Amino acid sequence: MNIKITGSGSYIPTEIVSNKDFLNHIFLNEDGTPFPLSNEIIAEKFFGITGIKERRYASDDLLTSDIAFIAAQKAIENAKIDPETLDYIIFAHNFGNQKKGAIQADLLPSLATRVKHNLRIKNPKCVAYDMLFGCPGWVEGVIQASAFIKAGMAKKCLVIGAETLSRVVDPFDRDSMIYSDGAGATVIESTEEEGGILAHESATYAYDESDYLFFGKSNNKDLDPDVRYIKMYGRKIYEFALSNVPKAMKECLDNSCISIDNVKKILIHQANEKMDEAIIHRFYKLYNREVPEGIMPMSIHKLGNSSVATIPTLYDSLTKGEIENQEIHPGDVILFASVGAGMNINAIVYKM
Repeated sequence: MNIKITGSGSYIPTEIVSNKDFLNHIFLNEDGTPFPLSNEIIAEKFFGITGIKERRYASDDLLTSDIAFIAAQKAIENAKIDPETLDYIIFAHNFGNQKKGAIQADLLPSLATRVKHNLRIKNPKCVAYDMLFGCPGWVEGVIQASAFIKAGMAKKCLVIGAETLSRVVDPFDRDSMIYSDGAGATVIESTEEEGGILAHESATYAYDESDYLFFGKSNNKDLDPDVRYIKMYGRKIYEFALSNVPKAMKECLDNSCISIDNVKKILIHQANEKMDEAIIHRFYKLYNREVPEGIMPMSIHKLGNSSVATIPTLYDSLTKGEIENQEIHPGDVILFASVGAGMNINAIVYKM
């Protein structure tokens, strides 16, 4: 028995926000003082580091569970399965349903429950639950689905990664330019076909690293300090990722008994182009190899960082031939890898 992704789907929001749209923003330092550089220079430096030209925001009428439902529908149709046969719906997100302009997140009922309701699944044996695991949430959901199937507890699982980060950013913080919205979903099944999940690796570093990403008050001191926004220590995250992600990727690949030379694509969390490139270079350096051209498909330039949605939307686009100069074929080996709040790291070696 092998465990494979048999269907995928995604929802890319329709509202395009370019770097130019931030030129009239007021950016402040953490202490509330004006940022010394012009917004033109801020945008230029931002692009040089992150590679982000534009990002997508969900329209005001859509919630995280809504865009997740759309992606889930597409994945189910792509897998050609009856949704009533699903044993688990695992929904990775971090902030629940954030209604535009609201100051509280809505998590009751769970977002996975809402997706199951919208899919009109009657089967009570289809268990729906949410996962909070930072940006690596979708990858961890796939790992959990695999464990359920291996244990004989499931045959089919739906794993979703969705987020509307645009509603939890501090508009006075330059880091707000990084984040975006999106949803990706995959059907995971046991199958007699060759390939599938060959190995996986997960870790949580929380001794000194737990608060590298956190909820904090706005840089604008005139705003209510009890209203919280996503915040991060970017330099610490960068150094942490470069030190730990390549090692986790190597351990995962070594456990799969697949040669580094046989890896065709690496789908890494679309967090920051320069950081992702540095991780890949350090990973290949562990094997004394040069990074192959085209090994790392990227979507961050146009979609931004949509947290848990970045890898499943990237996978969906890749398998459907929607990424320029990138393609994947049956039998190809993919390495998934992610890092995020927790601080959590994970990786999967997967054969198409």
